[in-house]
Order: sequence, then C-alpha cells, then structure tokens
Amino acid sequence: MPRKIIITGGAGFLGRRLTEQLRRPDAPEAAGTIVWYDQPAAIEAARATAPAGVELVGGDIADPEGLAALLDEPEIGIFHLASVVSGQGEQDFDLALRVNLDGTRALLEASRRHTAKGHGGVRLVATSSVAIFGPGSGPVGSDAAPPRPGTTYGMTKAVLELMINDYARKGFLDGRVARIPTVIIRPGAPNAAASSAASAAFREPLAGRPYVVPVAPETRMAVGGVAGVVAGLADLYRLPGEALGEFRTLTFPSVSATFAEMLEVLRRTVPAEALAPVTFEPDPQIQAIVDTWVPRTEGDRALDLGVGAVDDLDAILRDYLDREHPDLVPQRKQSPS
Repeated sequence: MPRKIIITGGAGFLGRRLTEQLRRPDAPEAAGTIVWYDQPAAIEAARATAPAGVELVGGDIADPEGLAALLDEPEIGIFHLASVVSGQGEQDFDLALRVNLDGTRALLEASRRHTAKGHGGVRLVATSSVAIFGPGSGPVGSDAAPPRPGTTYGMTKAVLELMINDYARKGFLDGRVARIPTVIIRPGAPNAAASSAASAAFREPLAGRPYVVPVAPETRMAVGGVAGVVAGLADLYRLPGEALGEFRTLTFPSVSATFAEMLEVLRRTVPAEALAPVTFEPDPQIQAIVDTWVPRTEGDRALDLGVGAVDDLDAILRDYLDREHPDLVPQRKQSPS
C-alpha cells in the first residue's frame, strides 16, 4: 500500500470510518500518512475530533491545482468519496455537475499528470451508488444490469464509472469503482440525501427524538452497514488490478429491507421505553426519488473476488449500538436465533 492515502470527503462519516478501517492493527498492509481533503468549513469543524496523525487539508474538489499539490509522493492512494448527494442533486443540478463530474475530472487529470511524470502512479477507489440503476435496469442491481438512472445524482455516478474505466484503460491511473448501497446507520444530523431516512429511522428514536419517515412503510431499499462497506472499500483497494479485468466497477452486496422490516429489527432489539415514536408520512418528492432505485443488489462478482461481505440488519444495528449507545447494550432483548 502506498505510504500516502488521500480521502476526498474525508471529514464525513464514511471517511472517518474508512480511516479507522485502514488503520486497523490486523490490516494486511498498514496505511502511512492519511490526508482528509474536504471543504474548508468541513475541515475546520473536524479539527477537534480528527484522529491523531491525520492531515487535514481544505480545498475545492474541482480545483486541479489544489489536488495536484497533494500528489507529492511517487505512489499515491486515493479514496474518492466527495459527492453531492441525491436530494441535493435534484435541487441543484449545476452543483451536482460541478462536484460530482467536474470534481472527479479534476482528480483524474491530476492523477494523469502525476503518472505522466514517471512516478509509480495513482491507485484510486471511487464510490458510485445503486442510484445508477433505475426503472429500466430490472428488479436487481448487478454488474450485468444496465445503468438507467432516474436522478441527476445517479446520472453523475454513472458518468463517473465510465470516466474512471476509460482513464484506467488508457493507463492514466489504476482506477476501480465501488457501487455501494445506501450506507446505514449514520450518526449525527440528517443530510440532504433522499436515502438518509434509512439511517434516521434507527438513529432518531434511539436518540429520544420522534421521527416521521418520509416514505411509505412498504418502501424497500438496498442498504449496507458502514462496517461492511468500508471493509469492502479497503478490500477493493488492495485487490490486484488484473483481477478486475477491463470492467473496473464492482456492485457491492446489500440487504434488501422495507422500512417496516427495519423498524421490526429495532423494536425487537431495544426495549420500547428506550425508543421515541416513529410514524410515516410520505413526502412525494423523496418517495419519487427512492422509487427510482432498485430495491436489491447482487454482489456475486465482488464476493467471488473477496471484496465485501453479506450483511444483515441485526449486525448493522449492533454495530451502531456498540458505538453510539453503549448504555443500551445491556438492555438488548434476546435476538431470535
């Protein structure tokens, strides 16, 4: 593994957990310097809580010079997580294009110039999304299913996949893409993603805050636990390039669950007196976005290559309780065997 790893969007939830994953003592290869490259405001907010030894750099993801300045070692590793998310992308088309497409292009061009200087090259893992699939993709998202995005966010991720695949084909960098499901359970405040309801349905009642789910209870989503997703990203990074072949994208496995099923797991695991009420009041805009996504994914190729693992809702909830609500852990109900 290159001694320097750059994580764009590193100050966010996924970047923090990925940093922890890369620094695990049992990791096959230890990461050296880890750099979080994020919006200046996000970097300033992260200074008090960033792990020791992580370098914090604020900048514009679409600034090629700022990105190039980070590529100052012969071999560089990059995890490209920075992105405008689904709901925000529908509201601000130009911002989605600037961050998700112009930002990705700037990063790829900086990597291309780095390789052209005769350095050891750049290995890049970028996150795509199951939002690249839509009503015309069929009922299951997979490596073989055709991308038919029904949102601006999904469109930008489909273009990202094609760009990285072609830059890798040209030998400009060693690129690979992870098509990840909706990642749960995110702590903190909800973000602008339409998918944030899947985390909020667990997080808010556990925090004692009543929550109104903005989609119908029978709405089914493809979700994945953060522990499994960041482990899969690290696996994909370490995978030899030749194992991927010409198609550099892997669809990650997921759990297919309705919101009613998510709440059933929560209520059978945590005593009722520890939970705030949850009700349903579908928001037409959010429901319309979520309804364009495939409700399940098939990650057979990823699993065959040793990337990621099959998750389950009980394990995802246990991980969240251990980290965010250890006071509730002794009160857990006995889960069914």
